Amino acid sequence: MEEFGGPEVLRARQVETPTPGPGQVLVDVAYASVTFVETQVRSGNGPFGRPALPRVPGNGVGGRVVAVGPDVDPALIGTVVVTTTGGAGGYAERALARADEVVPLPPGLALKDAVALLADGRTALLLFRQAEVKPGEKVLVEAAAGGVGSLLVQLAVHAGARVVGAARGDRKADLVASLGAFYVDYSKDEWLRLVRDAAGGELDVVFDGVGGAIGTAAVGALGPGGRVSLYGMASGADATLDEDDLAARRIRTLGLFAAPGPAETHQLIAEALRLAADGTLRPIVGQVFPLAAAAEAHAAIEARATVGKTLLAVGAPDSDR
Repeated sequence: MEEFGGPEVLRARQVETPTPGPGQVLVDVAYASVTFVETQVRSGNGPFGRPALPRVPGNGVGGRVVAVGPDVDPALIGTVVVTTTGGAGGYAERALARADEVVPLPPGLALKDAVALLADGRTALLLFRQAEVKPGEKVLVEAAAGGVGSLLVQLAVHAGARVVGAARGDRKADLVASLGAFYVDYSKDEWLRLVRDAAGGELDVVFDGVGGAIGTAAVGALGPGGRVSLYGMASGADATLDEDDLAARRIRTLGLFAAPGPAETHQLIAEALRLAADGTLRPIVGQVFPLAAAAEAHAAIEARATVGKTLLAVGAPDSDR
């Protein structure tokens, strides 16, 4: 991208292959992760400021290490890994990453699924651990058919909670139900009553990935001593929180207020991949676009026309498409 704006500012360009420096590896990219945050950065109107241009977006890839920097163990060459890329450079055939941030692909896990878990898996695990969901608790997950939301649903169900997954539209109902949750469409006027009916009363935990009026209403459905986890604003605005009301009801506010350090991030990614490899987590890859159609991927996310995770297929082997 050479300017900020709509999805059309993402254009395929031929550039020089990067060379790994000290502490770096070069990855032959098979899949690149696409996130909602990247659409906000591209627009130039999100909460993350305007980075320098030109810029290759993308902060997560999976593929094979094909070169290493001068001080990196050459034994890494040939290893299939997933990795972050330092905030940019992922929408490309070749991407640089820090050698200490790559996570080898565990046996039994498809690379496509591993890349789907790279950002969303670590986020879902971090949020879930903060919320300390207990067996029998009533949990609402907003944006439940999305990448993070679908994983939060699975983690809460696995913990023995009674889970309601809310999203927009009938076509997401089957997916949410297949994950073990009750489905509620929050485009309906009575959606909050349906949530309470499905949950069987006041909520213990709300995972708010939508914000705005949806998130604000959901917080109002929490019972005394509940927890709200704030992790997204798909509506374009944060939920409105009344601090006095939260204090009176002893509601704890959790969320992504500080990014985890590199060591914790690495651990969370590795744990998410392990849980997927053993069948505890099932990443939902809803749509895969070719690299040259990155603009279409962004447009689909912004139109809320996606389900689960969105990926770019770059150089994926035929066996893993």
